[in-house]
Amino acid sequence: MVRPIKTAVFPVAGLGTRFLPATKAMPKEMLPVVDRPVIQIAVDEAREAGIEHFVFVTGRNKSVIEDHFDTAFELESVLKARGRQAEIDRLASGLPKPGQASFTRQREPLGLGHAVWCARQLVGDEPFALLLPDMVMHASPGCLRQMIDVYEARGGGNVLAVEEVPWDQVSRYGVVGAAEWQGNAFSVTGMVEKPRTQEEAPSNLIISGRYILQPDIFAEIEKQAPGAGGEIQITDAMIRLMARQPFHGLKYNGTTYDCGDKVGFLSANVAFALDRPDLAPGFRAALRRILGTDIP
Repeated sequence: MVRPIKTAVFPVAGLGTRFLPATKAMPKEMLPVVDRPVIQIAVDEAREAGIEHFVFVTGRNKSVIEDHFDTAFELESVLKARGRQAEIDRLASGLPKPGQASFTRQREPLGLGHAVWCARQLVGDEPFALLLPDMVMHASPGCLRQMIDVYEARGGGNVLAVEEVPWDQVSRYGVVGAAEWQGNAFSVTGMVEKPRTQEEAPSNLIISGRYILQPDIFAEIEKQAPGAGGEIQITDAMIRLMARQPFHGLKYNGTTYDCGDKVGFLSANVAFALDRPDLAPGFRAALRRILGTDIP
């Protein structure tokens, strides 16, 4: 029997140095895409996929993330006094239910693998989803929902969301090899973390920030020594786990925006604004004035 995916881990301890000075006092995960923080978009994606336990791996100066997923009594009192029930309802709709959110600390910046390992006690002995909030997915249904469908159809295992990039960019990412395609899903035949040359890359399919992992990954991370930059890479642990468990890939239907990058962040704002019926007409008019031409 395939065990259901009910827990999601969100690593949110990063310093956001690529967005300084904006992230000097504000976590990068709270940067807004239109009017939703980046972390809220990831949580909404997980909730749509049926996630019931949201685990946040935080760091110093990240308490505002915890506050964001809590009730704001003072704000709601002001909104209620002003008769703004729609805003109150919208705030409530973005909150996990009582007891569904857990927070733990990554005390040292030792990489994504270490951040995932810090969540081991909260995850327990169950398969879980891992969502990197920087990677904002514009998809319907959401990327994680698509991944869970593959997970269930293939009888469990581990699932990675992937996308194609130009070959001259593969050295920036974790890259997978693919075989036995069925629609957009395939069997992962190998992984390379940031291949130094195009010849080292098994394909131009990169891991795009969404994972479904079995709890055995924690033991693989724990035995791992720090690698490049003194960080513990999740890809290295997955490569070892592949020797014992199947990994599946999904070239998901949608678009990824790297919101840890300024151009990616701006692109996400454009895409999500154009997708909003209440904003799209005015936003198109503004773009027309800026660009001097209509956009598709």
